[in-house]
Amino acid sequence: MNLLERELHYPLGDQLPAPGETIEVAPGVRWIRMALPFALDHINLWLLRDRIDGREGWSVVDCCISRPEARQQWEQIFETQLQGLPILRVIVTHMHPDHIGLAHWLCERWQAPLWISSTDYHVARVLSTAGDTLAGGDAAADFFASHGLTDPEAIAKIRARTSYYANMVPSVPDRFVRMMDGDVLHIGGRAWRCIAGYGHAPEHIALYCEELNALLGGDMMLPRISTNVSVHAGEPEANSLRLFLTSLERYVELPEDVLGLPAHGKPFRGVHTRVRQLQDHHRDRLAELLAACTQRPHTAAEALPILFKRALDLHQMTFAMGETIAHLHLLWFSGQLQRRRGEDGVYRFGL
Repeated sequence: MNLLERELHYPLGDQLPAPGETIEVAPGVRWIRMALPFALDHINLWLLRDRIDGREGWSVVDCCISRPEARQQWEQIFETQLQGLPILRVIVTHMHPDHIGLAHWLCERWQAPLWISSTDYHVARVLSTAGDTLAGGDAAADFFASHGLTDPEAIAKIRARTSYYANMVPSVPDRFVRMMDGDVLHIGGRAWRCIAGYGHAPEHIALYCEELNALLGGDMMLPRISTNVSVHAGEPEANSLRLFLTSLERYVELPEDVLGLPAHGKPFRGVHTRVRQLQDHHRDRLAELLAACTQRPHTAAEALPILFKRALDLHQMTFAMGETIAHLHLLWFSGQLQRRRGEDGVYRFGL
C-alpha cells in the first residue's frame, strides 16, 4: 500500500471475489472481478438486484472485454450467483473496451436493453465498425507523429493497429436507453442518480445511491491509480484534463463517508480525500511540465518522460502520449504556454 492509499479506508480489507463468484458489498449490490490481459490486470463489475415491469432479476454494471475467459466467468455467474433470476438490463458507464466489450453478448443472451450515455454509445458504434482512431490506424500514427513521436517502429506498429478496439468490442447493440447527467435510475426500489464526467471518456456516467450511500464510480473515481486523461486523433484540440478536473468537483458534493465502488481497485471510503489527491497529482505534473517548457520548447514525446519515468510498452506509451498532450493542452489553453508548429510539422510547447 502506497502513502496515498493509507489515507483511504478499505472496508473489506484485502478480500477479493474469486473468479466466477461475487461478494455482497451493500444490500442488493454484488461485486464481480474479472481478469484483463493488460498491465491493469482486472476490472470490477457489479450486479444490482432489480425489478423491472414486475419482473425480478438483476442489472449488470459494466461487462469486461470480449474474450472467451470473460464469457466463461459470466456463464459461471449466471449458473451460481443469480439465484435463478435473469439479467434485466446492462448498464455501461462508458465506451472503453473493458466496460462495453461484452455488452452485445450480454444483451443478446438475456434479451436485455443497454443503458449508456448517447455520446459513448455512438463513439463505441463508430470505433467497432469503422476502425480505431484512439490507439491505432493512420490517424493515430499521424497524430502522435505531429507531437514528436519519431520512432519508426512504434509509428509503424500504431499505423498497423487498425482493429484494436474492434478486437475487444466486436459489436455494439443496435438500440440503447440513454442516460444523462441528473437522471435517476430506479434499480430494485432504490434511486441511483447519474453523474456525468468528462475527460476520461466522452460522457462517462457514474451512479450514486443516497439510500446506500454508495458510488459506482466507474473509471472516474479510482483509489489506487490516476485515471487516464488523454487527447486523441479524433479530437486533436481537446482540453481533456480541464474537463476531468472540473468533473472531479462533483464528487466532493457527495457525503464524506460515501462507499466508493470503483472499476479498478477495491471498494473504499475517502472519496473526498481521493479527489484532493488527484487534484494535487495533476497540479504537480503541470508544474513540472511548465518548468521544463519554460527552459526550452518541448514536444509531447520529449515531455513524456517528465510525467512517466518508468519503461513503457507500446500499449502504455500510446496512453502516456495522449495524457502528456492533455497536460500540455491545459497549459496552452490557459495561456501559460504557447503552441507552435515547426516546418517539420511537429507541435512544440514553450513560452
